[in-house]
Amino acid sequence: MKPGTPFQLGDRPLDVATAGEVLGSKRTIALSPAARDRIAASRGVVERLLASGGVYYGINTGFGALAHQRVPADSLVQLQENLILSHAVGVGDEVPADIVRLMLLLKVNGLSQGLSGVRPFLVDRLLLLYNEDVLPVVFTQGSLGASGDLAPLAHMTLPLLGLGEVMLKGKRMPAAEALAAVELKPIHLESKEGLALINGTQFMSAYAVHALLRILPLLKTADIAAAMTLEATRGSAAPFDERIHNARPHEGQGRTAANLRRLLTASEILPSHRNCPKVQDPYSLRCVPQVHGASRDIVLQALKTIEIEINSATDNPLVFPEGDIVSGGNFHGEPLAFAMDFLAVAVAELASISERRLYLLLGGDTVGDIKLPKLLMKDTGLNSGFMLPQYTAAALVSENKILCHPASVDSIPSSLGQEDHVSMGATAATKLIQVVRNAETVLAIEVMSAAQALDFIHPLKAGKGIEAAHREVRKVISFAESDRLFHDDIQASLALVRSPALIAAAEGAVGPLQ
Repeated sequence: MKPGTPFQLGDRPLDVATAGEVLGSKRTIALSPAARDRIAASRGVVERLLASGGVYYGINTGFGALAHQRVPADSLVQLQENLILSHAVGVGDEVPADIVRLMLLLKVNGLSQGLSGVRPFLVDRLLLLYNEDVLPVVFTQGSLGASGDLAPLAHMTLPLLGLGEVMLKGKRMPAAEALAAVELKPIHLESKEGLALINGTQFMSAYAVHALLRILPLLKTADIAAAMTLEATRGSAAPFDERIHNARPHEGQGRTAANLRRLLTASEILPSHRNCPKVQDPYSLRCVPQVHGASRDIVLQALKTIEIEINSATDNPLVFPEGDIVSGGNFHGEPLAFAMDFLAVAVAELASISERRLYLLLGGDTVGDIKLPKLLMKDTGLNSGFMLPQYTAAALVSENKILCHPASVDSIPSSLGQEDHVSMGATAATKLIQVVRNAETVLAIEVMSAAQALDFIHPLKAGKGIEAAHREVRKVISFAESDRLFHDDIQASLALVRSPALIAAAEGAVGPLQ
């Protein structure tokens, strides 16, 4: 990607990695000429059918339970704007800025399919909000994840009308004031446009994309953490033998085992305890490929689902090139709700097995002349050592168990029974992010604790990838001789886990991880 040129939407399917690159590079976005032509043709269909005098849902009728009430032609603009006002009922915390950016990006990409019947002018206004960093203030609660993300998308739309609040380059202000600052005036929505903006899954899918951008690297981080702990506890690499995983050829399992073998390359620690009395390691070490691998497989399946979603037309009704306007249910969030519920479980398991490995580190042992002290500190009694960081990890793992109750098994009727089954995908979305945050923190605690343990085993060296990861940890966290403010160490390790540095260090030593 050339950083100075706008990224064009609508020429080819958008993938999660590219969405992340566009956000991270702060590039502006634009419509491709082909997408602009599709949008204009779709709008032409709406205008021709309106002129014919027919009745079309969402264009010249009410909405939901009011779908059978026709609205006069001279009230159509008011109809669309009332729709936005009445649906802007979000509550709760504010959606983070990067997720709001994704909502705008994904809404433009959805409209670029050319099946929504809006004017190109309207899409250009969304592009301007994104490109000028005018970010609508959106709230996390209020969507049932069924008839689109109605409440959050209504809040996303309000600033187009000069209503609501925005963050302009990081400063909160009324939308009308922000529009004036970037030399824009409020607009009026025409027939179909309000509905096209708030029917859709862009709140859920923005959270899903954001979560995946954090989860995909976390899979590698989990493998690095596991390999660090294996070395520190003097575990066996035999369970990662390629033949074992060829005998049960799940893709994720094989990839994880390959990562572990690569990270452990040239280990001096592994052969040093070849004749020790240990027969088998606990499952949290021995079954890392099976557990991390199962999580990997769920993530890859969710990635496929989410990438289909972000390149789909998910509003209603859809306007087809041959001149038909057809009502359906592409706004229903069930595919996303399932995917995000499954992702939450998969990520929670990465944290769960990490906490068990962390617990093993605290037990201490002696192999040959090397002693790993209990609680990873020599003078315990006076010092509590690493006992309490494990408490924090345990608390977060238990919280994840509650958060992993699937939102998608719930439903509650709304709109006087018209919307009688809903996905609750918005709830799946917001709680998924908390599960990811918790898992990042648990893995960060394991990484800093395994680094402490490895210092007791040095000068014997771990595998090349592990030594590189250890050096990266020591750039931000020093060895702990005695008790100190471990909160600060946890935060430093968490920042490292959330950055590319730990993975880059390991891969720099042993090559790309899968």
